[in-house]
Amino acid sequence: MTMRPIRIIGDPVLRTTCEPVTSFDAELRALVGDLMDTLLGAPGRAGVAAPQIGVDAQVFVYDADGHRGHVVNPRIELSEETQDDDEGCLSIPGLYFPTRRALHATVHGYDQHGQPLTVAGSGFLARALQHETDHLGGRLYVDTLRGDVRRRALREIRAGRFASPSRQP
Repeated sequence: MTMRPIRIIGDPVLRTTCEPVTSFDAELRALVGDLMDTLLGAPGRAGVAAPQIGVDAQVFVYDADGHRGHVVNPRIELSEETQDDDEGCLSIPGLYFPTRRALHATVHGYDQHGQPLTVAGSGFLARALQHETDHLGGRLYVDTLRGDVRRRALREIRAGRFASPSRQP
């Protein structure tokens, strides 16, 4: 397993809708291992999705509120209740903005062996599940921002005001 470089905003892979996983094989298990190694080695982390390491596959890993795991081919259900809190992203390092998310989220998908699984959470775990599922659809958390907060975020991104340990793809 290997820690992989995180792709930074501007990389087209972050704006691509990922392909569903169809083979639950050794290659998928290696990808899940690499994603988890990358997550555990990254500062300020809650999850990493496959496109963030340049892989076009519907897979993410998470480590939030004492829950750690992975989901393949997720489908998400969201509560109508919402929460507001600062959110950041490894692909836009160093920038955090108040982001509205559902308070509760349930993700249905598969594990790396093709077995069905369900992950449900509230608060920070729900936020992480939503954030990582969004990555698989080519969306970044800044896409959910509105009004002045969105304008400020886009200004800071355009100005390159995010802290990047490495801007290499």
